[in-house]
Amino acid sequence: MIYLQIFWSFFQIGLFSIGGGYAALPLIEHQVLEIHKWLTLGEFADLLTISQMTPGPIALNASTFVGTKVAGLPGAIIATVGCVTPSCIIVITLAYFYFKYKNLSTIQGILKGLRPAVVSLIASAGLSILLLAVFKTEGVTLTTMNLSDINFISIAMVAAGVVVLRKFKMDPIKVMIAAGIVGIFIYGI
Repeated sequence: MIYLQIFWSFFQIGLFSIGGGYAALPLIEHQVLEIHKWLTLGEFADLLTISQMTPGPIALNASTFVGTKVAGLPGAIIATVGCVTPSCIIVITLAYFYFKYKNLSTIQGILKGLRPAVVSLIASAGLSILLLAVFKTEGVTLTTMNLSDINFISIAMVAAGVVVLRKFKMDPIKVMIAAGIVGIFIYGI
């Protein structure tokens, strides 16, 4: 039964992950944290970090990670297949129709209409990650927030990362490595 739940959850994630990995994060969060409670919020943050660091799409890496945690190697395989199956079906179907009807204005309108929805999904995921990094405790809301809940070291690291990436155009991999080293010294010691 757990294998069917894993497959169906990641099939849904794969089916509605329009816009790539970052757009899938709210869907993954909803399935993994809220519906099935397979991970804690801290484990979800680790999942995001691992999924972004490993090669491949974020949703696919996340499905493999969650499948492994929930049901071992068979769970990883089933979650990965569940995540990929809708994409394969959709891409084959869309490719056929796109090449057949690509000059129609309706198709161009649909594609233009999807862009804002994808941007909002990415922004929602980014805001969730930012709030997780900024606050020391899980479950803090704007109404229950105290000054002591804010992790000022994380805010400084986020700000420094943004400045280095935007102003100095530094390689993102080097920024991640530097942030990891700083994190080891600050949080590990």
